Parts: sequence; structure tokens; C-alpha cells
Amino acid sequence: MNLFEQLGLDEPILKAISDMGFETPSEIQQKAIPTLLANGADMVALAQTGTGKTAAFGFPLLQLIDTDSKLTQGLILSPTRELCLQIADDLKGFGKYIDGLHVVAVYGGASIITQIHELKHGAQIIVATPGRLIDLMERGVVKLENVRNVVLDEADEMLNMGFSDSINTIFEAVPADRNTLLF
Repeated sequence: MNLFEQLGLDEPILKAISDMGFETPSEIQQKAIPTLLANGADMVALAQTGTGKTAAFGFPLLQLIDTDSKLTQGLILSPTRELCLQIADDLKGFGKYIDGLHVVAVYGGASIITQIHELKHGAQIIVATPGRLIDLMERGVVKLENVRNVVLDEADEMLNMGFSDSINTIFEAVPADRNTLLF
């Protein structure tokens, strides 16, 4: 039995995990995944780079998405466009067997028109840098009232880089009863 099965993950995610050759969940994955799947919760998780943090929040986030809806249900904030793209690519890989899943990365330094076009097709999960997300919110393109989970990846880095005001602006646009996950 694959050890990831014991964490409560569904078949489409387990199939993607198997394709990637993952066999044993890391400590952060063992602790975070069952908690996030079971009851949803605010969480602060600290682990070194390379320990599978993206999978620790990504697997549950993907499993909890209602793919019958095109509304945004998950939001991941990242301090840099490179990390934003990496997270979005990872989530697309983890969710490749989930029918109807749309993950969209929005970040500065790329065509906002292309990003608007992608968002208009629906995105259950948005991975974003704060500045570009606020720009899209102000343009009325991004609606966050159905977001159930907000992840701040590299949360310490984002706060050190002066993103607090932007994060507060974004948090005002998401429901108060969401789960907030700081990684």
C-alpha cells in the first residue's frame, strides 16, 4: 500500500503521485495533509526548502476543489513570479488526473491580457503574486468571495519584503471563515 493512501488522498491525486515516483510522504506532508483534509484549519507550517511543502498544502487544496464550479476556491500567494510559476506547475502536475481542474498563475512581468483571458475561463485555484492579484481585483477580473483556503507560501519572506499592506487588502476580499495556511 502506498503510504500516501493512508493520508486520505483520492485516486486521481494518488495516480499523479505514483507517476512522479513519490513513495513516502515527508514529515510536513504527514502532519499537514490529514489535518487539512479532515477539518480544514488555520495552519502555520515550517519546513526546510525541498521537504515537499507545496505538496503538503497542494494535495489537500486540490482534493477539496469542486471542479463542477468555475469559481475561485483556493488562493496561493507567493513573493516572486518564479515561485508562483513553480507552484502553479506543481499543482497542475499533481492535479493532472482531476477532470475540469483549472489552476491559473498571475504575476507581474507577463501579459495581463493573457492572464485576464485565462481567468475568464474560470480558475478554481489562483496562484499569484500580491501586486498582480490586486491589479486584477481592482479591474474586477478576480472575485475571491468563494475562496475557502488561502495559502501564503514563503509567508515569512513575504512579510519581510513588505507585502503586509497588499496581503491585508487581499484578505479583506476573501471570506472571514476561510482557512489561512502559512508555509
